Amino acid sequence: MIELGLNKNATRMLTGFIMGTIVMLCIMYGDISLLLMLVVLLGFGSREYVKILNHKGFYPSLKVIYLTEIILATVVYFKRFDLVAITLTICAMCSFMWVLFRGKQPYIANVATTLLGMVYCGWFPLHLIFLRDLSCPKYDSGLGFVVLMFTAILLTDVGCYYVGTKLGKHKLAPVISPNKTIEGSIGGMFFAILGAVVIGLFIDLSWYMSAIAGVICTVFAQIGDLCESMLKRDAGVKDSGSSLPGHGGFLDRTDSFILTIPIMYYFCKCFIFQTDWMVTLVSHLKGLF
Repeated sequence: MIELGLNKNATRMLTGFIMGTIVMLCIMYGDISLLLMLVVLLGFGSREYVKILNHKGFYPSLKVIYLTEIILATVVYFKRFDLVAITLTICAMCSFMWVLFRGKQPYIANVATTLLGMVYCGWFPLHLIFLRDLSCPKYDSGLGFVVLMFTAILLTDVGCYYVGTKLGKHKLAPVISPNKTIEGSIGGMFFAILGAVVIGLFIDLSWYMSAIAGVICTVFAQIGDLCESMLKRDAGVKDSGSSLPGHGGFLDRTDSFILTIPIMYYFCKCFIFQTDWMVTLVSHLKGLF
């Protein structure tokens, strides 16, 4: 039994190392490599998402979700942000037409879960391109902030697991995810903030902004994890898939990133990369006193 455990852990570590290396290389090089990596990951994640909902008796359109992701990825890559709204609008209409002509019940649930798939599996993760391409006079790109985010999320997982295993007594979400504890959650938060502050030293980010970024990452990473657990629990499945040996499916491995990526992007864009409005606000506040 011990030997099997070691083999399982070794497989998990090897899979994580290979996947992590590929992802980080694509992020570092950016451009077309990042786009292609995201399209592949979104495709696998969408497929698992649809399978989870099939267990519940819902039948979202994988084709419509795929189509939306590919068009959105292309629009984002060429920086045609003016086309994002029309893309989402047309693809949303397609989800209604697909259900209308396919005629498979439950109609409302099939439309709703298709729309959810577009956003959850497509639009949210594509914010990684936005985050990577951020720039301002102080920072040439958002690469350092992507590294900070990844570090905080990974350390959240590590902290939650080890602190939860050693000290966990109080359940965080007993119905949705019985193994998660409040102590583990706090441990994950501590590890994430510490990691974010350390990375902040290398990218010339103040300790308090690094700490805030760490809090944002760890909170939404844990919420994202619980959201995917909620979907699986409701559908009665343990893992989203078996594509990644030792990890389950792609959604099981990336659920912590799905909500964190867009939140981190908007935080960086509003409070780090675009500070003109903040300077104006501070100057007005100073004038009041």
